[in-house]
Amino acid sequence: MTEGVSGSAGRAPVTSGSSSNGFDYLIVGAGFAGSVLAERLANDGKRVLIVDRRPHIGGNAYDRYDDAGLLIHPYGPHIFHTNSREVFDYLSRFTAWRPYEHRVLASVDGQLLPIPINLDTVNRLYGLNLTSFQVEEFFASVAEKVDQVRTSEDVVVGKVGRDLYNKFFRGYTRKQWGLDPSELDASVTARVPTRTNRDDRYFADTYQAMPLHGYTRMFETMLAHPNIKVMLNTDYREIQEFIPYGHMIYTGPVDAFFDYEYGKLPYRSLEFVHETHAREVFQPTGTVNYPNDYGYTRISEFKYITGQEHRHTSVVYEYPRAEGDPYYPVPRPENQELYRKYAALADARTDVTFVGRLATYRYYNMDQVVAQALATHRKLTGQKTAPEPATVG
Repeated sequence: MTEGVSGSAGRAPVTSGSSSNGFDYLIVGAGFAGSVLAERLANDGKRVLIVDRRPHIGGNAYDRYDDAGLLIHPYGPHIFHTNSREVFDYLSRFTAWRPYEHRVLASVDGQLLPIPINLDTVNRLYGLNLTSFQVEEFFASVAEKVDQVRTSEDVVVGKVGRDLYNKFFRGYTRKQWGLDPSELDASVTARVPTRTNRDDRYFADTYQAMPLHGYTRMFETMLAHPNIKVMLNTDYREIQEFIPYGHMIYTGPVDAFFDYEYGKLPYRSLEFVHETHAREVFQPTGTVNYPNDYGYTRISEFKYITGQEHRHTSVVYEYPRAEGDPYYPVPRPENQELYRKYAALADARTDVTFVGRLATYRYYNMDQVVAQALATHRKLTGQKTAPEPATVG
């Protein structure tokens, strides 16, 4: 999904509803949403122009080699996981995969402990020797009774109690969102499970893998269709009056498209600080969280994620910011109310389809964006069936 794409509500295409001597579709944003739709529509025989303000395709999932020859993710680590066979099979048309199960440790009380919280987390933190059955009783004994779960704080203290909440969640959430968990919707911390076994995988999805040659190579293959033209370093408003097209698919910020008519939708941003070190390993796992110390929330090491063998290693520090590219919609009721006003404007536009994270103001994982794009393609074309399964390479 393209970040920071601006828009205009009042401008119309030169040839609205027709693609004579032009394109059937103008797609704004060359991330997952835009690229999947471009590929699907081109495969239907449609002529597609996809534009992006950035100098590259792939949106935030874009990856590249740094000066040391290490494959890095400039916009932070992107770990692919899904329970959708349809999504996995579809993307398998454009990439082979390297199996990868992400693991995360949290720096708490001088120890690096598994997160999500599991049996080992509790035993090592408190010096106990509980079994899986006993840790269930432990959680029940420390959990606080919450009559109605409304906030992120309610979710966690209702499951694992106040001490684990303070050690693992409160500080991290306050850094990430600039708000206390008691001020945030329950959905924020509900994304992180609590386990009573020793499973230390960060995700439990059926399909967990990384594109074998990187995300950018996958996007290049996806967009390598003769019916697709790509324009980078381009604001679509600069070209839309001069290039005939039939229908627009917009994946940028919905509030920007309507010139912030009701005000800006709140987002949290991130600053990424990349470092390359002249040693093979920097830390013991792919990501280490720092919920209570330092200004950054986590450090990720790319070689774990990509599987690359190299005598050097590259890491990225993530610093949450109030300003910058929009990454995370802030989940508060008043923000959803503001989005509903923009959604009403979007719904009224028959000449534009809004799809993706920014256009629908939702915190989607990559696979969810792909699923939304595939569903949008079926809606646009009247198709009722999913793509034929592919052989995974």
